[in-house]
Amino acid sequence: MSDIFARSLREVIAEAASAAPTPGGGSVSAITGAFGAAMVAMVANLTVGKEKYRDVEAQVREQLQRLEGITARLEGLVRADMEAFAAFMAVYKLPADTDEEKAARARARQAAAIQATEAPLAIGDACIEALEAAVVLAAIGNNRAISDVGVGAYLAEASLKSALLSVDINLPAIDDAAYVDKAKGRRDRLLAEAERLRAQAVHIVSKRIHG
Repeated sequence: MSDIFARSLREVIAEAASAAPTPGGGSVSAITGAFGAAMVAMVANLTVGKEKYRDVEAQVREQLQRLEGITARLEGLVRADMEAFAAFMAVYKLPADTDEEKAARARARQAAAIQATEAPLAIGDACIEALEAAVVLAAIGNNRAISDVGVGAYLAEASLKSALLSVDINLPAIDDAAYVDKAKGRRDRLLAEAERLRAQAVHIVSKRIHG
């Protein structure tokens, strides 16, 4: 699997549009989440060093460092999601002639389905952190660029919701009822929290735009 981050943006978009299995929904969602975090980080970078925002500079720098970490995590999760899909597809190449081989293949399929569920859930976790940072920057970021915090919030929520569709499609393949229930609960909490944080960030941004 070649490094997606070594390619041009045009090449990544073309490959996403092609019949190639990756980048798929989860990895594209993580890329979108990274763009969302980047938009919030841009506003932070446009705030630090400005005399008008000296009183909040330490707070802004803290969020900027946090956002840099989130972006790095999402980059790793792009790869993790692609690797999880590859592992899932590899299961179908395993032999299944004997009872032992069939049992081994079934176990591998379960493990791969869980791996393919954990990656998008982790993308959701990272997007929540990006949204939390957006709420902070919405209130204290450079007012001349504050709309981009709203852009970041919308992208982060969209990334989370999109990634969690991969959870929905993988859960039916998992036989562990306790794991499925736990994953569903985590998914639902992420969705509710993302909606709450996005609404909060966008509300603050709108108030600062319109006065």
